[in-house]
Amino acid sequence: MGMSQAMQSQPHILVVDDDREIRTLLGRYLDGQGFRVSMAADRRECEQKLGAGQFDLIVLDVMLPDGSGLDICRGLRDRKPHIPIILLTALKEDVDRIIGLELGADDYIGKPFNPRELSARIRAVLRRAAPEEFAAPRAHLPLRQLHAGARHPQSDRR
Repeated sequence: MGMSQAMQSQPHILVVDDDREIRTLLGRYLDGQGFRVSMAADRRECEQKLGAGQFDLIVLDVMLPDGSGLDICRGLRDRKPHIPIILLTALKEDVDRIIGLELGADDYIGKPFNPRELSARIRAVLRRAAPEEFAAPRAHLPLRQLHAGARHPQSDRR
């Protein structure tokens, strides 16, 4: 398989989060898990990336500096209903999760989160969207938690 074929066979994930550290750490982790990863820091950049590329799944922060991830989710369901969306947020209220799911999100994960759990959720959503295309390779990476504003991921192991 050529390099371009290998790139095309990797699921392409768009991560939209205004926290640079979370984008960087999550990008590295997901890349190590075999995903192609593109990043966007806000709604404007998200729209630019969506207009310029094809994505297999979007990880979308609910609170962005220039708009609501919930509004983006609603708009995507109208324009690109086939792209799965996992919402990512620090909001703890049940109503926020419920509204996100009602607006068309496929899954929801709260901050702080374990990137291994997010990776597993991404694979599960992709399997449901296209079961034959995204089989899950086994990963053996350290478990870590990402905290908004944290300097270093915290290990789950004590």
